[in-house]
Amino acid sequence: MVELAADRDAIRDLLARYTYNGDRGRVDELAACFADDGVLEYPGASPKGPQAIAASLGSGTGDPRLTFVRHHITNPLITIDGNAATARSYFAVHSNFGPDHSGTYDDRLTRTAAGWRFAHRRVRIDWQAEGSLFRPMTTR
Repeated sequence: MVELAADRDAIRDLLARYTYNGDRGRVDELAACFADDGVLEYPGASPKGPQAIAASLGSGTGDPRLTFVRHHITNPLITIDGNAATARSYFAVHSNFGPDHSGTYDDRLTRTAAGWRFAHRRVRIDWQAEGSLFRPMTTR
């Protein structure tokens, strides 16, 4: 039971590291949250592996009006089965203009020598503000 609690804490820490690094524009650190063959599936892209994920997230230009961004993760449902796990979480994103978009993260995780990492993270956008500072995203 202690191992299961430690695994849950480690997975929650992984979810937070992804979010904190993403909000601060640290794409290499965010990408390090993925296994070597991990996939980040988000509207318009599905890069595989930390290098491709960092390159995908670091490409393009952002809206210069965006000066503040915070992802808030809630209600993570975590199921652990040996060296594999799943997690599903809600998220809401706020920017310097207020609520921007929200959705869910659907995760498959794997235990690696470096700890828990994303094997596959699917980002689903359920809602996006009309005046969003992020590029338009396809919903659901």
